[in-house]
Amino acid sequence: MRIVIAGGGNVGTFIAEDLAKAGHQIVIVEVDADRVAEARTAGVAEGITWVTADACEVSEFSRADVDRADVVAAVTGDDEDNLVISLLAKQEFAVPRVVARVNNPKNEWMFNEMWGVDVSVSTPHLLSALVEEAVSVGTLVRLLSFEGGRARLCEATLAPDSPANDKEIVDLGLPRSATVVAVLRDSHVIVPRGDTVLRAGDEVLVLTTPDAEAEVISALLG
Repeated sequence: MRIVIAGGGNVGTFIAEDLAKAGHQIVIVEVDADRVAEARTAGVAEGITWVTADACEVSEFSRADVDRADVVAAVTGDDEDNLVISLLAKQEFAVPRVVARVNNPKNEWMFNEMWGVDVSVSTPHLLSALVEEAVSVGTLVRLLSFEGGRARLCEATLAPDSPANDKEIVDLGLPRSATVVAVLRDSHVIVPRGDTVLRAGDEVLVLTTPDAEAEVISALLG
């Protein structure tokens, strides 16, 4: 895939190097010329191209050939910039998928399809969800939101009295808009099938829509 990353700080650079190792073609757009020069001096990893440009300006952003990108990731340290970049990527360059970083969790409500954002990642919210997931049993924890909140990845650790214990997934009665995508048991990941039997202590990952969440809670947690 061709991926354009707006923001060449520590976050953007790490993401770029990680994706480049996976064989993707990466373009990093960074407004700070000194930062770009420093990166080039340090040695650019194979598969990564740096472009000095302001991604908030259409004419400059276009120098990264954004119209050929499969994905744009707006990961600067400024939420306003990330929103503008996302909107330009979607409306001006028709990028199929736009991912945006949320720096201030109070701004997360703005990162939706109206601003061209397909997936937003709020690090503070993600960290709090992971902390809650690590210590909570018998509650549904929201880990990630997709498509402007229309889909959610949730996790539930089954308590000893969970109604899902010793049941096959097909017998849980989950709504059509919810599906079990993984089961974590004894430090192993189980790819679930309809006949997979759940046990107390299982960490169950469910992809669900908001309107089906109550039924998921009822089926897994009671």
